[in-house]
Amino acid sequence: MDDNTPGSSPGGSKDGLTGLLRGTKPGYSNTDLAGVPLTGMSPLSPYLNVDPRYLLHDTEEFILPTGANKTRGRFELAFFTIGSCCITGAVFGALNGLRTGLSETKDMAWSKPRNVQMLNQVMRQGATWANTLGSVALLYSVFGVAIEKARGAEDDVNTVVAGILTGVLYKSPGGLRSAVRGGVAGLALTGVYALYNNWEHMKGSRY
Repeated sequence: MDDNTPGSSPGGSKDGLTGLLRGTKPGYSNTDLAGVPLTGMSPLSPYLNVDPRYLLHDTEEFILPTGANKTRGRFELAFFTIGSCCITGAVFGALNGLRTGLSETKDMAWSKPRNVQMLNQVMRQGATWANTLGSVALLYSVFGVAIEKARGAEDDVNTVVAGILTGVLYKSPGGLRSAVRGGVAGLALTGVYALYNNWEHMKGSRY
């Protein structure tokens, strides 16, 4: 066999294998690959089969009806508000009932009557606080939705007015003075809440 045959010599076999591998590589030179970042986020990356620009989403990934608000309205938030207030009231009332039960039965030995009395305090306080905060949240949500529909706008004015009306109506059975105190309390709470929501905006407007 002739030693000059490309397939018969080690050098020829190496050249043939190199040529075979060379044919399977993509046609990108070192110059083409030099400007490609490691992230593969160039306008057209040879490491991807699609243009990476189609993978970048700068807008929200949900569809809204024309003229719809991007945030949930008061009617949608009402269920969350009422539910969270009921749960918060139940937890707070249960802890307060446990504290009261331990205080009232501190002279009693650990027995079934003491456990029953403490359990009654926990259940009673939990139900009372859950009912109270749930009722306040219900009134606040109803007033908020009604004011939003009447004004056709959603801003902090609705929050403050709904808080005032909620305090007035909730305390109205106690008389005029009690209703006024309830309105002042509602104004204070909703005012603090509105101030907290706009705190970053107020800080940015100073500078």
